[in-house]
Amino acid sequence: MNNLKHYQADKDLLSKRVILVTGAGQGIGRAAAIAYATHGATVILHGRKVEKLEHVYDDIQALGREEAVIFPFDFEKAVEKDFQAIADAIESQLGRLDGILHNAAFTFGPMPLENHTLEQWQVTMHVNLLAPATLTRACLPLLKASSDAGVIMTSDTHGHEPSAYWGGFAVAKAGIEALVKIQAEEWELCPNLRINTLIPGPVHSPQRMKTHPGEIKHLLLQPHDLMRAYLFFMGPDSKGISGKIISCQEAE
Repeated sequence: MNNLKHYQADKDLLSKRVILVTGAGQGIGRAAAIAYATHGATVILHGRKVEKLEHVYDDIQALGREEAVIFPFDFEKAVEKDFQAIADAIESQLGRLDGILHNAAFTFGPMPLENHTLEQWQVTMHVNLLAPATLTRACLPLLKASSDAGVIMTSDTHGHEPSAYWGGFAVAKAGIEALVKIQAEEWELCPNLRINTLIPGPVHSPQRMKTHPGEIKHLLLQPHDLMRAYLFFMGPDSKGISGKIISCQEAE
């Protein structure tokens, strides 16, 4: 891991693996889905908007490798049975699951805590913290059945180092980091399972454009610039590494 800056993923790193990517329709999720497919994985594309997922599907088809699967779903209103239905569908259609990238996120944007309504707290926590926790639990039997399974959770600089005006989003992302540390300890007796946190940092993505509209975009890294870390922690080269919090931009 100390040599992550020089890491080069084998072209068949993820061959014969099934990887679920949430929030795959744009930004980092899209880049990761294409990177995983490029390296041999069958990728399950999750997102809210079918049209965006179809564009990613077409990009993956053009690679001439494994065919992707589209799974549109909105986490905001999901209850426990809905997450179980996702796991059941993966098992019935693909028969296995070797990794999850939890990339889906939602924020109302920066605002003072005093302006956060209860509904905003509930939506923010549900999408950014409760959904990835519940989906991982629902998929755990499939992950345990894999000989080598990786789970990546996505944090944020404002969750890692909380700051004013980031409110519920920062709290949810701080919760993700705590969740990963707890889960990694609970999986210590399962050497085939690992879970880690990646912090993308400032990246030219649709979410960043929403929260930082005045930023000079061409000075930011592109999502594909971070894929070295996303491949390493999803693939077998990171076996035995769990519970870590990694800043992707420090690894570049």
